[in-house]
Order: sequence, then C-alpha cells, then structure tokens
Amino acid sequence: MTRRRPRCGRGVLLRPRVLVAAAVALCAGVAWGAGPAPAPGEAGVAAKTVPAYPSKPIRFIIPYPPGGLADTFARALGEGLVDQLGQPVLAENRPGGSLIVGAEAAAKSAPDGYTLFLGSVSSLAINLGAFRHLPYDPVRDFAPVSLAFYTPLYLVVSPDLPVRTARELIDYARLHPGRVSFASLGYGSSVHLAAEMFKSMAGLDLVHVPYKGTTTALPDILAGRVNMIFDGGAFLPQVQAGKARLLAVTSPQRLAFLPDVPTLSEAGVPGYDLVIWFGVVVPSGVPAAIIERLSRAVAAVEHQAAFRERFFSSGVELVGGTPQAFGALIKTDIERWTRLFRAAGVQPE
Repeated sequence: MTRRRPRCGRGVLLRPRVLVAAAVALCAGVAWGAGPAPAPGEAGVAAKTVPAYPSKPIRFIIPYPPGGLADTFARALGEGLVDQLGQPVLAENRPGGSLIVGAEAAAKSAPDGYTLFLGSVSSLAINLGAFRHLPYDPVRDFAPVSLAFYTPLYLVVSPDLPVRTARELIDYARLHPGRVSFASLGYGSSVHLAAEMFKSMAGLDLVHVPYKGTTTALPDILAGRVNMIFDGGAFLPQVQAGKARLLAVTSPQRLAFLPDVPTLSEAGVPGYDLVIWFGVVVPSGVPAAIIERLSRAVAAVEHQAAFRERFFSSGVELVGGTPQAFGALIKTDIERWTRLFRAAGVQPE
C-alpha cells in the first residue's frame, strides 16, 4: 500500500517523525542542555538554557529538478537523517541558473543549522570559474559539513544517432561539424564542462544545448532532438530499456557493475578522466557543534548497508568525511577546475 506523503509549504516532507527535543539531545550525545548551575546565593535564579538541536524541521535545498541522481540521493539521505536527528527533513527543489538559484537561496539562509544544501563540484568549484559575477562565494558563504559521494559521468547518445561506440561518435562528429548537439544542466555545470573537455580533447565542433536539469533534457535526448549528454546516472534505466545508448564512462577505470562499458580514455580520448563529487554544506556562521552533529549524522546514514546497496548500481562511491577534509577539497578543486576551464577554452559568462 502506498502512503501519501504530506506536504509542507514548498518542501516535501520526506519522512515525518517527531521526538521529544530532550530525548534527541540525549540520544545525539550533544551537550545542548542546561547551562551552568546558579552560583551560591543565587538560588531561585533560572539557569540560562541553550535550545536542543534540532528542535524543528530542517529543510534540504536541492538545486536540481526531481528525478535525477542528485535529487534521488538527497531525498534518500534526508530520510536517513530523520532517524539520526529526530526531526522531519523537507526536500526543497530549487533548480535553474546553472545551480545558482538553489545555491544563492541556501547561502542567504539563516546560519542556524536548519538549512542544508546539496553542493557539488559544479556549484562549489566550477561556477566560480564559469561566471564573472556569481551571487555567492563557495568558500565565504558556505561551511562544509561532509563530502557525500563521487560519481563518474556516462556518455549517452540518442537511439537514432548512427553510432554504437565512442570512436564512431568521434568519427561521425568530424564528418558532420556543427551538427552534433549535446545537452547540459546549464552553462558551467559539470555536465557542460565534461562535454567541452570531450570536444576539446577530440577536436570536435559540437553544439551546446543547456537545460535546467537532466530530467528536462531526457525527453529531447530520447526523441533525438539533442544527440548526446554526459549524464550522472538518470539515463541508465533508459539505456537498460534500449531507449538510449551508453558509449563510455568518464572514470579512469571501468565500473564494477558495468564491466563491458569502456572508459572514454580507452574508447578514443586518451587521458580523459572526470569524476564528480557531491556533499552537504550549510550557510556560513552555523555553530561548529551543529556542523559536527550534522557531519556525524551524514556518516551514520552512509554507513548503513541498505543505503550503500541502493546506490551501488548507479556507480556511486559513498565517501563521507570530516568538515575540514571537505573544505580542503573544495578549495583544491576551485583551483583545478579553473585551470581546466582555461585549457578547454571556456570563457566565464
């Protein structure tokens, strides 16, 4: 029997569960209770208290439309966080603007630990080099909580394109310059840059067609209105159903669950290597104790066997980690992707 999930404002209640705030703090092992006892002679003066965290629903901003890998992961993580934190987690999809719409909304939220954001290499590193005037700063405006997962991208083509390998795609594109198109999640997204790297390294003339999300691009790919996409996993069911073709993966090694699918480096573009990461961040200024609490909660969900099994077939590598390690990764990749932009000849908008 399917149970209808209640809605709350613009967010979707992932899984309702209410616990007494004091019990949450106790189970969490966080000392958020009463402050110091009154000093001698101050009997009857109430001690100052610090509210338990969390004591109300948490919203989780997802800068993608519903249905893709990132959205599916964020909702599954939110469901797991309900058990860890004892409060409802509201999934709020804010797609558009090369992930800028959702990132800006999260960055401007109150720094109280009640707004989470599903960041990625696109929103937290690539965008800084893709746009001249970004309305948020990935380092200044966000505090890292935990790296979540790595995933390769999948080179998928529409079924009516007369190619069955990446090598054939390269040859076909060279014979038809300016006539092969690729979809992306917007200018400067990882999906866009993956195609730009492919275009540059293979010496091709391809046409960029931006979309708000993978799920909005899917119908056009299947219908052949756009020829190809570097996808994060949303197209795999379509590939399995024979409605699209998977030519290669962007990881440096073949995937365990797709051993017959070559890497792009093997299939015609030597040296091609691109893996994407996602992680959880909060607005800058959230107290360190809350960040640590959230980081432990994310790690606990990702260590669950059922959770890990759920994403194995998508090629996802769950990683987790400390806020400090995630912060270092963000800074390193800002520099790395800025260099890749320059090498691919992509100018900031």
